[in-house]
Amino acid sequence: MSKQVTIPKKNNYFVLAYHIVITGIVVFLLLSYFFKNDKIAYVDSTKIFNEYKGAAEAKKVFQTKAKVWQSNIDTLTNEVKTAIQKYEKSLATMSSKEQVLAKQLIQIKQKQLADYQRGIQDNAKQEDGKLTQAVVVQINAFLTKYGKAHNYKMILIANQSGTIAYAREGLDITSTVIEELNNEYSSDKK
Repeated sequence: MSKQVTIPKKNNYFVLAYHIVITGIVVFLLLSYFFKNDKIAYVDSTKIFNEYKGAAEAKKVFQTKAKVWQSNIDTLTNEVKTAIQKYEKSLATMSSKEQVLAKQLIQIKQKQLADYQRGIQDNAKQEDGKLTQAVVVQINAFLTKYGKAHNYKMILIANQSGTIAYAREGLDITSTVIEELNNEYSSDKK
């Protein structure tokens, strides 16, 4: 009976390792070739909203409307207070029927005030949403133009929620975007 001796093939391991290394190098070179010109950056949305002239103007428009709404609320509040004071002063001289009518009038004014306040709150939310959405549309349109003009593959938006935990220095283009966005906004206003 003859014994067969198998000789381990060390050459196979070297050949396999050689192929893996070569394949890795080729994949790396191909990826770096195809993606070498791909630029990715991000902008800080909070900073843009705080420094964009269009957002500041939209905020002023909203505040102007809010002042009118508050003035109307103040007027209605004063009417309710006046009605209560008048009721309290003349309570002793009023008949029971007049007291009931005066109480009803006060209740009607209080309900009108409460209804108006609710309506104003809803209106304010809607108005704020419309103005904010209009600013977002302007910013997004600008970022699309800016990205194409500067050959960016992607521009991400960082916000306070922390969607970007880390980014290499030089990827934040917020200041440049704000400057160009404000320049475009100012030139459109002329």
